Amino acid sequence: MSNLIAPSILAADFANLQRDIEMVNNSEADWFHIDIMDGVFVPNISFGMPVLKAITKHATKPIDVHLMIVNPDQYIETFAELGANILTVHYEACNHLHRTVQAIKAAGMKAGVALNPHTPVAVLEDIITDLDLVCIMSVNPGFGGQSFIENTYKKVQQLKHLIEFTASSCQIEIDGGVTDLNANELIEAGANVLVAGSYVFRSEDPTGTISSLKNLIG
Repeated sequence: MSNLIAPSILAADFANLQRDIEMVNNSEADWFHIDIMDGVFVPNISFGMPVLKAITKHATKPIDVHLMIVNPDQYIETFAELGANILTVHYEACNHLHRTVQAIKAAGMKAGVALNPHTPVAVLEDIITDLDLVCIMSVNPGFGGQSFIENTYKKVQQLKHLIEFTASSCQIEIDGGVTDLNANELIEAGANVLVAGSYVFRSEDPTGTISSLKNLIG
């Protein structure tokens, strides 16, 4: 399984969004990572359906949508229609997680579950074989540019062990504070998808930063 880079559009320049989308299209990045925030589940509001529609219109790579919202079930069909390839919901936001995961798959998308920093990996034991992706939050969700939480490495190792023990084929994604200083260690711990926001878009050469990060993780 190859290691992937997913630039987070939350850190892009919203006044030049098409420019930044084209940059990702033409870079060595693998996915677009789109954070949808409602100001309820997390203390921030990012962007909604019209902006996602504009992004998917121009994006030429898979769309990895991360829902940081309450009641994600009511929007599953909408995100499928808007072109999401992967839809990730938060464990903490779902009362009936198995039902939600099955609904995502029924809508034709890959299903992911995100875990907040305080949520243990063990909560996924009964559903891990149904998942295509687990997103480990390595910062508290809601804002870009936060510092990486060091306990993340241990959680990734625990999750990797659970995946191997259950023969699950799901990928491990890391979201928050990813840079060249922790990318290798995350991959060695078991991750294979790295979300990079501020590190990419605030650099002087975003395309070169993506390329160096991609080369770093192999």
